Amino acid sequence: MDAERPLNQPRYRRIVLKLSGEALSSRETGETIDGEILQTVAKEVKAVHEMGVEVGLVVGGGNIFRGLSGAEIRGVARTTGDYMGMLATIINGMAMMDCLEKLDVPVRVMSAIEMNKVAEPYILRRATRHLEKKRVVIFVGGTGNPYFSTDTTAALRASEIGAGAILKATKVDGIYDKDPMKHPDARKFEKLSFMDALKTRLKVMDATAFALCMDNHMPILVFNMNEPGAIKKAVSGEPIGTLVS
Repeated sequence: MDAERPLNQPRYRRIVLKLSGEALSSRETGETIDGEILQTVAKEVKAVHEMGVEVGLVVGGGNIFRGLSGAEIRGVARTTGDYMGMLATIINGMAMMDCLEKLDVPVRVMSAIEMNKVAEPYILRRATRHLEKKRVVIFVGGTGNPYFSTDTTAALRASEIGAGAILKATKVDGIYDKDPMKHPDARKFEKLSFMDALKTRLKVMDATAFALCMDNHMPILVFNMNEPGAIKKAVSGEPIGTLVS
């Protein structure tokens, strides 16, 4: 905990939480969007929201369609596949919105691709105003451009809204020097500098997103979303995951 920060005060006033689309799907049932996982994530977001933290949420679309693999495996042109992936993030964002609203959390969905029937268009000042009014803002539609991942969306939106950090929720409890699933002797990093992550070629985020975070001095906290209370612990500054700064 920071010496100058009062106890029970969150470390970050405003965050962007990055969730992969795959995190919402179930391997056991094969469900594209698993209701129980959705509920669990929504409850964690609510707990952080109740701490007074302003939450922006970026969700991927890989559980429905991934642009790059669509181009490689399904024969869809890369540009078309990327737009299909962006539409998938809108579906996930709407599911998350509905789940949060049922928990009495005020939410707005803002899309980089205009779709006025289901989401507001992304306008920076409007997004900032929603956050100031303590509404959770779900950023969907990627950046609105092909060839950019939702990692890049998270880096861009976090920089634009002046977030304190990006919280990247994954299925691993941090960053390792090699794949911990394949190598039992893999060493976990508690903290990393941007330059060290680059030198050791650790894939924290894709290159574009990582460069954007480095240029804008945007910390990235990588942690395991399956650990109960993980998001709240991350926001509170408890030792969890790996911090890249």
